[in-house]
Amino acid sequence: MAVYAYIASPGAGASPIQGTISADSPRQARDQLRAQGLSIRDLSEKRAGKGAGVLARYLSSRQSSKVAGLFQEMTTLLSAGIPLLEALDTITRQHEGRFKQSIMLLRDHVAAGGSLAEAMAQQPALFDQLCLSIVEVGENAGTLDESLARLVEFKRRAATLKNRVASAMIYPCIVMGVGLAISLFLMTYVVPKLLGVLEQSGKPLPFATEVVKGLSDFLLGWWWALGLGIALVLAVFIVLIRSTRGRFIWHRFQLRVPLLGELIRKQGIARVAMVMATLLKSDVTFIRSVQIARKTVKNQILANALDECEQAVLAGRDISDALEKSDAFPPLVIQVFAVGQASGRLETMLEDLATDYDTQVELTSNRLTALLEPLMMIVLAVVVGFIAFATIMPILEAGNVL
Repeated sequence: MAVYAYIASPGAGASPIQGTISADSPRQARDQLRAQGLSIRDLSEKRAGKGAGVLARYLSSRQSSKVAGLFQEMTTLLSAGIPLLEALDTITRQHEGRFKQSIMLLRDHVAAGGSLAEAMAQQPALFDQLCLSIVEVGENAGTLDESLARLVEFKRRAATLKNRVASAMIYPCIVMGVGLAISLFLMTYVVPKLLGVLEQSGKPLPFATEVVKGLSDFLLGWWWALGLGIALVLAVFIVLIRSTRGRFIWHRFQLRVPLLGELIRKQGIARVAMVMATLLKSDVTFIRSVQIARKTVKNQILANALDECEQAVLAGRDISDALEKSDAFPPLVIQVFAVGQASGRLETMLEDLATDYDTQVELTSNRLTALLEPLMMIVLAVVVGFIAFATIMPILEAGNVL
């Protein structure tokens, strides 16, 4: 069966409606819609796209919580003994829109005799390599419900880790945005009107007022040049970080920023530990786990370190030496990899490491927030205060003269 998207009208004068329907052919889909009393305006087959680039990342981030919910629903139904195909039929009725079409495509592939992992592989914008590997192992071992339960736990912990870092940056960004908006309003609207009257008196302005007036005149007269310059700088920066060398330098700089670099490093290590622990518990090989973990890490320095770890294992060398040479992981992490692989308890030790670094990320993000909040308030007070001082000073001097 295939999935078809349709636009149809329920009657004369009624507004058209959109939806999806599953059928063996376009003709069967039209017959089913006509049987429901619908007048068909458009019908097209929906196929699973490969998805790439910015669009794929956008869809993945937008629907990550829905994917976690899908895995949770499948775990509940499969644990109750409901067959996979029937479980997908039940879940399909609970969703709408684009995500419903994605589930119907999964159901269509499974109904045709394919595996769930193969069906998920056709939608990489929603299901990454981590999901595919765990589901594939679960299907082969007959423990799909347990594998999906591990995926749900991983996505829950990964979302918590990501939200902690994002929450630490929300308040400083809001303060910075408000401060910038207030400064622009004062410089482009308030200052020109107040200083215009004072300039007509012909008296010299104080130095601070001259500085503020010069900046205000520049913003009013050359705002387009400033905007063009900022756009040009951003364009050059984006081009540089998209290159291999530029991205490496930028990511290395991030790790060296005080406190923020520590937070980025700990977040990356916690994610690597969570990914590898989840995969190893699902009986995925160590090499494959390292390869998948490398793809989930955004920082190029940490990704290169994992690549060196993979090459060391393939060459029969010691993992700890490869990680130590990369200078990307702390000694604790290197020791966990070395002892865990030697003792056969690597997945357990990585899970404990992920929990420990998860806690450290929370503490570091709290410290970063506690530091940035007063710092941003001080900067905002200094900028606005200087503009107000430079504006009020000549008014007070004029009052004294009078």
